[in-house]
Amino acid sequence: MKRDRRVKILATLGPASSDPSVIEKLFRAGADVFRINMSHTGHDRLATLVADIRAVETRVGRPIGILADLQGPKLRLGAFAAGPVDLTPDQFFVLDADPAPGDARRVHLPHPEILAAVEVGHHLLVDDGKVKLRCVEKKGSSLICSVVVAGRVSDRKGVSLPDTDLPIGALTEKDRSDLDAALAQDVDWIALSFVQRPEDLAEVRKIAKGRAGIMAKIEKPQAIERLAEIIELSDAIMVARGDLGVEMPLERVPSLQKQINRACRRAGKPVVVATQMLESMINAPVPTRAEVSDVAIAVYEGSDAIMLSAESAAGKYPVEAVAMMNSIADATESDPTWRGIIASQRPEAEATGAGAITAAARQIGETLNVAAIVCLTQSGSTGLRAARERPFTRVVALTASPAMARRLALVWGVHCVVAEDARNVDDMVDRACRVAYGEGWARPGQRVIVVGGVPFGTPGSTNMLRIAFVGADGSGAL
Repeated sequence: MKRDRRVKILATLGPASSDPSVIEKLFRAGADVFRINMSHTGHDRLATLVADIRAVETRVGRPIGILADLQGPKLRLGAFAAGPVDLTPDQFFVLDADPAPGDARRVHLPHPEILAAVEVGHHLLVDDGKVKLRCVEKKGSSLICSVVVAGRVSDRKGVSLPDTDLPIGALTEKDRSDLDAALAQDVDWIALSFVQRPEDLAEVRKIAKGRAGIMAKIEKPQAIERLAEIIELSDAIMVARGDLGVEMPLERVPSLQKQINRACRRAGKPVVVATQMLESMINAPVPTRAEVSDVAIAVYEGSDAIMLSAESAAGKYPVEAVAMMNSIADATESDPTWRGIIASQRPEAEATGAGAITAAARQIGETLNVAAIVCLTQSGSTGLRAARERPFTRVVALTASPAMARRLALVWGVHCVVAEDARNVDDMVDRACRVAYGEGWARPGQRVIVVGGVPFGTPGSTNMLRIAFVGADGSGAL
């Protein structure tokens, strides 16, 4: 099975899509990677879902990526004595360390480190920003706040602090436990929530030890301020527009999405655009026209992947949502203006031997109209570099590692194939041609470009480019 589109699709699994038969339908409808939200998934359920995905992978004969999304630190209010309370504009409302049930004047905030970190003038957003408070005074462990945006507050509602640099890491005890469980199940990607600083990634990397790619979710203003450093220390980035739009002005989210996308493209790191892409399909069989445009914009931007959350996890039409996203992506990439837009956004080639080789592969591929660029990759870096160039020629990544093939399933335009390492240059060329022919990307008489590294089996040694003809039997010749 091959897909003609370049952008990849992530589908979140949940109550509406956890049955093995539905997982297979989601894949066949267009899903390339499955997201498991650890906020709602126990370890036994995680193991079952991973096993079911791997079973689908075996049946369809294609590498499928799995992303385990860690919950991250969740800040919540305490309980109220008499149920929800309605706050009015400009009234004073206190958040404190007293565990007693709250009322219309105060409530417990069971996070002493937050009570200490918030400063006068900082804002606190409750229930995804439906209620907005501003700290006007601190008394001991109490925050005296003025109500800026009025509304109803109730037990355990979430609290966001867009102005405060939280003195806590992005990895909670629950996350550590979930991370260990996910790594034990050999998932391919770990998503880290509420990243604020590059140091937040260090502990995850230390635990993962390269067993999974690390994806930083950008959803806090502090992460935007140190975006370049976070991108450098991550393997991929997710534009988590839901929380990002709560903690920052909504009108800034589109421009931030473009800035993050361009920065990731320059760095050669995969970028995922997520949240509310087809939100109305949670309850409706078709999306709104605005949602269709939103998905298309992410495709025009050259995003590596676009993601469905509740649409596929808990919606009434999970398979239809994936199929719709697939159709939108196909239609967008078929637009005559798409190529020009993608070409205009290409970054300068990296000033390295490997960067020059992959840039040359794209240019030669387009000049000669070759059938495919076949990359032999062990660490995945050659496939990533080829994708960074956003070539219109199909990229086929050959790797001896099933784990790396699954990880590359997230990457723009890369068709992954698990194959044995080449023994020498002639074997490399022949193997590349046979795979391109066998996978349906090349016909006899067509040319392919073969990119790899010598000595073979050395990660990150991309230093060779060959142009080969596909023989009548699919074999290759220089």
